[in-house]
Amino acid sequence: MLVDQKRPRNLGWQFTGPLLFGDWGTSRLYVLGLAFFYTGHSSALYLAAMSVVMVCVAWAYTVICRCFPDGGGVYASARRINVTLSVIGATLLLCDYIVTATLSTVEAFHYFGAPNAWVPGLTITAMILLGVVNWFGARRAGQLALVIALIALGMSAIIGVLCLPFFAEGLKTLQWSAPGQTGLGDRWHSLVAIMLALSGVEAVSNMTSLMKEPVAKTAKKTIWPVLIEVIIFNMIFGIAISGLPHLVPVHTPHYYSEVISKVADGSATYAGAMQAIDPAIQEYRDVAVKVLAIESGQHWMGEKAGYFFGKASGIAFGLLLLSAANTAIMAMVSVLFAMGQDRELPSKFTRLNYSGVPWFGLVAAVLAPILLVLFVGTQVPVLAHMYAVGVVGAITINVLCCAYNRDLPIKPLERAVLWAIGLFMLAVEITIVIDKHQAALFAGGMIVAVLLVRWYMQLSAAGTPGVDEPASGWLAELQAITKAPIADGPRIMLAARGREQVEYAVDLARSRKATLFVMFVRTLRLVDVEPNKVPRIETDPDAQEALGAAVLLAKSAGVPVYPIYVTSAEVAAEILDYTVTFGCDTLVMGKSRRTSFSRALAGDVVAEVAAQIPDGVTLLARAPGEAVHQVVTLRDD
Repeated sequence: MLVDQKRPRNLGWQFTGPLLFGDWGTSRLYVLGLAFFYTGHSSALYLAAMSVVMVCVAWAYTVICRCFPDGGGVYASARRINVTLSVIGATLLLCDYIVTATLSTVEAFHYFGAPNAWVPGLTITAMILLGVVNWFGARRAGQLALVIALIALGMSAIIGVLCLPFFAEGLKTLQWSAPGQTGLGDRWHSLVAIMLALSGVEAVSNMTSLMKEPVAKTAKKTIWPVLIEVIIFNMIFGIAISGLPHLVPVHTPHYYSEVISKVADGSATYAGAMQAIDPAIQEYRDVAVKVLAIESGQHWMGEKAGYFFGKASGIAFGLLLLSAANTAIMAMVSVLFAMGQDRELPSKFTRLNYSGVPWFGLVAAVLAPILLVLFVGTQVPVLAHMYAVGVVGAITINVLCCAYNRDLPIKPLERAVLWAIGLFMLAVEITIVIDKHQAALFAGGMIVAVLLVRWYMQLSAAGTPGVDEPASGWLAELQAITKAPIADGPRIMLAARGREQVEYAVDLARSRKATLFVMFVRTLRLVDVEPNKVPRIETDPDAQEALGAAVLLAKSAGVPVYPIYVTSAEVAAEILDYTVTFGCDTLVMGKSRRTSFSRALAGDVVAEVAAQIPDGVTLLARAPGEAVHQVVTLRDD
C-alpha cells in the first residue's frame, strides 16, 4: 500500500521564534500591570524572581523538545506514563487555551480603548468572527500573525528606548518589601499571582514535529532568544511603570489598600472590592504597556503626538492579542482533534469540514470562551488566576512526567533538576487551587466533565457490537495491498468520499474493466500543530475506514483496486500528481454543495483541479444521488 507519511520539517528557528513570541511575548501586556497592582514598588523584585523561574522552565523545555522530536506537549509526555494522566494534562491545557482566548480578547479591546461596558459584547462578537474565519480555513492566518508579532516587537523596542527616563525614576522607588505584606506567605502568594508570565512556553514543545533537524538545536535557538527578549523588556517596562509620575507616590500596593483592607473591615466582599476598583487603577492594571507608551511618547514628543503614539501602540498590541486569541482557538481544536483520534473524546471532534477544519472542535473552541465571559465576566485578575491554574498545571505534569520516565535519554543531573522544577511548579499549582476557588472549580469541573465523557464512551464501546469492519481491522486490510496493479487497460482515480461515490466508481470501473485507484488526502493545516501526531495511516481511523470500505467494495465486485493515503496542504496538486503518476485516464470527484461565498473564501478543489487537469484525463464531478455523471471542462486550450 502506498502511504505518504513524510511531514515537511521546514520550520527553522527564524520562524518558530516569532511564533513562540506571539504567544509568550503577549503575557507582558497584562502581567506587568498586575505585578504593580499586587506588589507596588517591589514589583521589580517579583519580576526578577519570575524571570529566574522562566529561565528554569525554559531550560526544562529544551530537554523536553530534545526527547520528543515529534511533538512533546503534556499530552505526549504524560501518555507514556499513564493514559488517564495524559487526559488530565490535556484538559488542563484546554483550560489554559480557553482562558488565553478569553483574556487575550478582553485585553485586546482594553488596548483598543473600548469602554468597559462594551468589552463583554465585543469579546463574544470577536470569538464568533474568529470562528467564522477559521471555519473557512484562513490560509494566511499564520503569515498575518508573524507580521503582527514583528510590528509589536518593533513597537516594544521603541517604547523601551522612550521609557528610559521613567526607568531611571523607577529605580529610585524600588522597595524590597511591599507595605501590607506580613511575611513569606504573602510574598509567595504575590509571586504566584504573576505566574501566568509562563504562558506560551508549552507551545514550543508542540512545534518540534515541524522543526528543522537537529530538533534539539533548533529548539534552543527558538527558546533562548525569545526568553531573553521577554525578560529584558519585562524588567525595563516593569521598572519604568514604577517610575510613572502618577504611580511614584503609591505607597501601599492597590491590591492591599483597595481590596484587602475593605474585605478586612467588612465594607465589601472580595468580588465587590475588585469590581469597585477606581478606573485609573484599572487602566494601569489592565493596559500598563499602553499607559507607559502614552507617558513616554508625551515626554519626548509633546502631549498630542505622544497621545497618538500611545494609541498606535495600543492598536498594535491589541492586534497581537487578537492573534494570540486566534492561536489559542486553533490550539484548542488541535488538542480536541488529538483526543478524538485517540478515542478519548467522541469521534465528532475528528470530523473535518470541506476546508480541512475539525468543525465540531472549532464550534466547541469558540463556544467555551463565550460561556466563560457569560458566567465569569471580564475581570482581568479573575481571568488571570483561571489562566494560571491551566498553564502551571500543564507545565507541572509535563516536566514531572519527563523526570519520571526512565526511558527518555536524560542525564542524571538533568533529571534531578527536572524533578526540582516540577515539584516547585506543583507547589505553585497547589497554591492556586487552595487560594483561588474559581480557578479550582473551573479546572476541576473541566477535568471531571472530560473524564465522565471518556468513561461513558468506554462503557458504550464495551456494549456495542462491531459493524462492517473486517475481523482483522481496516488497517490490516489496507496493508495487505503492497503493490499497485500492473494490468493494462483503463485506470480510474477516485478522489471523493462516501459510500455512494465509491459504489459509483466501482460500477464504472467494472463496466470499463478498469483498475480503480482510491485516494484519501489528509490536510496538514491543523495537524501541523497537533501535539505528538505525525499524520499517517496508522493513526487516522477515518482514512482507514474510508479506504478500507472502498477496497472491500471493489474486491467484492472483482475490480483491481489500490488505496493511496497522502498528507499535504495542497489537496488539488496532490490529486493531479497522483492521477498523472498512475496513468489514470479518468478522475472522479465529488461536486461541492457549498455556496459561492464559502468557495471563494476556502477555495474549490474541484475548480482548481479542473483548471489544471492535463489533456487525456476526463474529470467526472458528481453529487451523491446523481444518476448520470457530469463531465466538467474548464480548460481553455
